[in-house]
Amino acid sequence: MSEQPTTTEPEQHAREGQVRALPAWHPRAWPWWVRALSVYAAARVLSAVVLVLTAQHQEASYWAEAKPSYLEFTGRFWDADWYRQVAEDGYPAQLPRGDDGQVVQNAWAFYPLFPMVVRALMSLTGAPFHQVAPLLAVVLGGVAMVVIHRLITVGAPRAVAARPGLPLATVALVSAFPTAVVLQIGYTESLALLLVALALLMLVQRRYLETAAVVVALGFTRAVALPMAVVIVVHALVRWRRSRAGSDTLTRRDVGALGGLTVAAAVSGVAWPLICGWVTGEPDAYLQTQATWRGVADVTPFSSWGYVSRFWFGNLAPWVLLASFALVVAVLVVPAAWRLGPELHAWPAAYLLYIAGAVEPSSSLARFLLLAFPLGAVTAGVVTRPARARRLWLALVLLAMLYLQAVWVWDMWRLAGPTGWPP
Repeated sequence: MSEQPTTTEPEQHAREGQVRALPAWHPRAWPWWVRALSVYAAARVLSAVVLVLTAQHQEASYWAEAKPSYLEFTGRFWDADWYRQVAEDGYPAQLPRGDDGQVVQNAWAFYPLFPMVVRALMSLTGAPFHQVAPLLAVVLGGVAMVVIHRLITVGAPRAVAARPGLPLATVALVSAFPTAVVLQIGYTESLALLLVALALLMLVQRRYLETAAVVVALGFTRAVALPMAVVIVVHALVRWRRSRAGSDTLTRRDVGALGGLTVAAAVSGVAWPLICGWVTGEPDAYLQTQATWRGVADVTPFSSWGYVSRFWFGNLAPWVLLASFALVVAVLVVPAAWRLGPELHAWPAAYLLYIAGAVEPSSSLARFLLLAFPLGAVTAGVVTRPARARRLWLALVLLAMLYLQAVWVWDMWRLAGPTGWPP
């Protein structure tokens, strides 16, 4: 595990004296978790304003009347309706099929943990899904920001030493990400973000039993447990290398725990598709269901990038794909990325490779990128000094993200199709 940055005693006393000299109302005098939650709350207020303004231009639809309320807009539209169906009715015992015998879109594509938690809260409060789900998402997102702040502090000490204030800057960038609006919508992103950050924090702290429990929960939240298994292997290899160098001690108990944790992550990654196949009696039921959301009814890893890129870019498609790949690699190899701890560096690399193979490029891809949140630390850490340059860089990136968030909500969340759509 990466070592904590050291601070001399005089420096520590000076820093504490500076904090004590500040008035209680000054943000720098607040506890770190209060600052993290305050930044998150401010971002959610801005996103709420964008959602409310956009809702005023929303036409009548399958989900709600024209100009829906904030909670209707965030708790009924798009995939939130699928999670509502899971929360209220559960999953079908058999795969639904159309007149042609082909599987149609159904609830098995949506993982159960978030809607089941919403269902429990609905039973306790008597409130409907569209009220409970968005509010729960906001709360879970806030907890996720506290965990992310702590994770950057503990898991990336070199990066924090190079760029003071990095944990809070990361929270700000994640909170303002162009698709971070889903952290207040009846989707699973808030819960998934919390569980990914918590799993990484537990792993960095070598709390392997707790990591296993979190990874199992992650396997029933989103289909992202498999790349977490890669991060666990990287963590184990780093510990083994350091033990060979004499800077760490890797006991047999540690080896057994890491082996069991890797197996738990791998099993968690395939548990939901296996359950789907067992309940419906069709082993490939989950893949058949996923194929119904694709332009081509086939779930072959990486294949969708070819036909989707050709549709959008024609003959330029190979060059666009190459440029996109080069950009991702560049982000992962800049000095700010290498200053992250091995776990925080490995997660976005494994996760981005995974979604490139498993996901068809679509408008949903932008919100999937939210889970690659350590890249927020990379972005903030690109400029390390002087302090004025750091603040200017952070402010410019935040403004760009907030602008893109407004564009995303207007173009992607607002349904401009005919009344009654989808069927």
